[in-house]
Amino acid sequence: MRKLLLFVVLLALPSLASAATPRTLAPAPYAGQCGLPAEQPLWFEFGWPDPSFNAILGKQGVAIGASGAGYPEQMRATGAATVYFDLHLNNRIGSSTKPADPSTLEAKAQKFVTAVVQQMGCATPVIVENELAGPSLVTPWSDAYAQYRANALAFIQDLAALGAHPVVLIPKAPYIGGDAGPWWQQLAQSAEIVREVYVPATLTWKQGPVLGNRTLRNQYREAVSTITDDGIPANKVGIMVSFATTRGFGGRNGLTPPAAWYRVAKWQALAAKQVAAETGIASIWSWGWGEWSAAETDPAKPYALCAWLWTRSPALCDAPKAIGKTFDTSLKEGQLSLLSPTTQCLVGARALPAGQIDALAAVTGDRETAYSALYERIVESQYAKVSTKTVLEAERAVIEQSFGGSRADYVAALRAAHASVPIARGVLGDELRRALVERTLYAPPPSESQIETFYASYPDLQVRLVQAKPRPSWLGLDRGLALSQVAPDRVFTMPRGRTSVLRTSEGDIKVKALAEPQTLGAVPLAKVKTTIAAALRAFARGDAFEQWTVGKQRYVSNTALCKSDDLPQPSAIDLTQFLPFVRLG
Repeated sequence: MRKLLLFVVLLALPSLASAATPRTLAPAPYAGQCGLPAEQPLWFEFGWPDPSFNAILGKQGVAIGASGAGYPEQMRATGAATVYFDLHLNNRIGSSTKPADPSTLEAKAQKFVTAVVQQMGCATPVIVENELAGPSLVTPWSDAYAQYRANALAFIQDLAALGAHPVVLIPKAPYIGGDAGPWWQQLAQSAEIVREVYVPATLTWKQGPVLGNRTLRNQYREAVSTITDDGIPANKVGIMVSFATTRGFGGRNGLTPPAAWYRVAKWQALAAKQVAAETGIASIWSWGWGEWSAAETDPAKPYALCAWLWTRSPALCDAPKAIGKTFDTSLKEGQLSLLSPTTQCLVGARALPAGQIDALAAVTGDRETAYSALYERIVESQYAKVSTKTVLEAERAVIEQSFGGSRADYVAALRAAHASVPIARGVLGDELRRALVERTLYAPPPSESQIETFYASYPDLQVRLVQAKPRPSWLGLDRGLALSQVAPDRVFTMPRGRTSVLRTSEGDIKVKALAEPQTLGAVPLAKVKTTIAAALRAFARGDAFEQWTVGKQRYVSNTALCKSDDLPQPSAIDLTQFLPFVRLG
C-alpha cells in the first residue's frame, strides 16, 4: 500500500435488499459522532483521490477516511464526513520482532491524536490501525512478541483515553485461548476488532449464485464467531472484504469478464448485509479500490464500486445505468430472503417447511435425523416418482397385513409413535421409491468364498421353501428357499400350504409356503447357494443405494437454500426403524 490510503464510511440509507432483523445490541461507540450515523452496521469503503472515484464517493451520505493532507478537507466540502486510516502502526509501536520502547508510546499517542483531530475536524475521530501482526499466534509468546502485544494494547488504550475511537485490523483469525484471552478482552474494551476476510472473486464466481453466496456468508460468519464466541461483544467487531485487482489479494483475482466481477461485488454486499443482520456486528469494511500500483490500475474498479454501493442503496450509485445491460440487477439470486418464514429449505422448486421437520422429529426423537430424512426424500423424488395411488395401496396393505384390516388400530399405533397418517404415507413413499431406485443399481454376483462365508457366519437364520410369483429379488427363483432378514417376515409366519398375496416394496407377490421353516445351518450349502447369492446381491444393492443417494444429496446441496445456511447432513435414513409396522416386505 502507498502512503495515501483512504476509507469511506457509508451513512445509513434505504436499502434495496431485505435482511433479517438485527440483534438488539448497543451501537458502535463511535456511532453518531463526527457525522457518522447512529445505526449499525456502518459501511466503510476504500477511497481514492481520483475523479472517477470522487464522483462516486464524494457526496453527502458517505464519510471518507484519509491519511493524506488536504484530501479530508476537500471531501468534507462535498458534504462527506471523514475517518482516519493509519498505515504506520509499526512506526508507533515497533514490529513483532523489534518492539518500540514502551516509554515512548504515550507521547506518540498524544502527538498522533492531536494531528488526527486537526485533519478530521472532529475531537473524537475514528482511527483505523492497519494492522496487528500475528493475531493467530498461540501462547506462550516470545519476549519480543509479548512486548509488541503489550505496546499495541497500551497505544490503543492511550488513543481511546484521548477521545479517539480505535479500530484494529487483523488479517487472520485471532488466537483468544489461554493467556491470550485477557489481552483480547482488554483490547475490545478500547477498540473495535475488524477481521479481514478476503475470498477471491474467481472462487465465488465459479461456485455460482447459491453456493458462492453461501460460501461468502459462512466465511463472514466464521470470521465473526471466532471473536464473539470468546465473549467479545458483536458491537466491537467488524469484517473487511477485498476488491483489490492483484492476483492473490483476495479481490478480483483475474476474474473476467468485468460483468462477472460486478455481480460478485453485488453478492459480497448482500452476504455481508445478511451476516451483519444475523450477528449485530458494528461495521463492514472494504478495501482495494485504490490504484497504488500498475497491477492495481483497473478501469473496472469504479463500476465494481458502483455495483457494491447500489446493492445497499440505489441512492449511492446508479449501477444499472452506469454498467448497462450486462449488470445483473437481481437481489434475490442465492439469497436467504427467498425463504419464507415457515420454510427451512428450498431444494430446487420444492420447499421443505420447518413444521414438517418438527413433526417428524417427534417420531425420530432427533431433529437432525428428521431434517436429513426429509431432505433425502425431496432429492430422491427428483429421480424416482411414486404416485399417490401406489402409496394408498401400500397403506391398505399395511392395515390389512399388520392390523387385520382395522384402520382404527393403525391410526392408534401411529398416534402412540407420535406419528400421523401423512407422516406414515411419506415413509411408505420412501420405501417404494427406494425399491424403484435399487432396481436400477448394479450389484455384482457374489463370489463362492463370499457365499461360503455367509453360510458359515449365520447358521441360525431361518430359511423356508416357498413358491413365489412374480419372482422376487429376495428369492432369485420362482421356487426356492427364502431367507429371513431378506424375505418379508410373513413368509415365515404363514401356515404351511397357505398361499398369500404379500404387498411388498416390489409390488404384489403371491407366495405359497411349501414347507416349515428351518435353520440355514441345517440345510446343505449346495441347496441354499442361490438364496444366499440373492441375499448378498440385495445387500449390495442396499449399499449401492446409500452411496447413490448420498452422492445425489451432496450434488443437490450446491443449489439448495436453507435458513442460516444450515444444511442437513446427506444420509440414507430408513424411517421404518421408527415405524416398523409400516415396513413393506
